[in-house]
Amino acid sequence: MAIQNNLPLTESTFFILLSLSAKDKHGYAIMKDVEALSDKRVTLSTGTLYGALKRLLQRGWVERVEDIEAPDNDRPRKAYSMTDLGRRILNAEAARMQKLVGLVQLRPQEEST
Repeated sequence: MAIQNNLPLTESTFFILLSLSAKDKHGYAIMKDVEALSDKRVTLSTGTLYGALKRLLQRGWVERVEDIEAPDNDRPRKAYSMTDLGRRILNAEAARMQKLVGLVQLRPQEEST
């Protein structure tokens, strides 16, 4: 699989992977983390989040894991973990973004009068 063929990522996919890059999380924790990471620019509805997670599972970028934070008396929640492939995709997207920022920084700024 050519990593570059999967880029650019949608903003929601980028933030979901970024959220999972720190540690495994269940859906609600991902939603809250995405909101915080994006300064509330990206808010995911439950349907949007689980639709995106389904696609990421199918692509092999994330996987389901046991939620270690689930209370003993509660039913286990689905937690998600980023796979090695997901990490490579996220890193490739970050490199792509850095290259774009570099191009902007190299471009002479037009003086405003």
